[in-house]
Amino acid sequence: RMSRHAQQLRDHDINPCVAETDASRKCMDDNNYNKNICTAYFLKYKSCRKFWHDIMMQRRRNGVKPEMPSAEERKKLLESMG
Repeated sequence: RMSRHAQQLRDHDINPCVAETDASRKCMDDNNYNKNICTAYFLKYKSCRKFWHDIMMQRRRNGVKPEMPSAEERKKLLESMG
């Protein structure tokens, strides 16, 4: 059974970067934990986290709840940005 924290990390409504997390982990697994090979995956994860963190801070400043948009809301937001 997963811990509550682990479940939250797998929850697409809480963690907007589940796909990037999984891709980074798979790269590491597939490449015998050679970080140099997986740099591109790490950068994608990092930019994902920064992007959604900035959105979250903006929503917090504007008093919007929840601070992290749901997975469905995020999908619509990304589509509207092209």
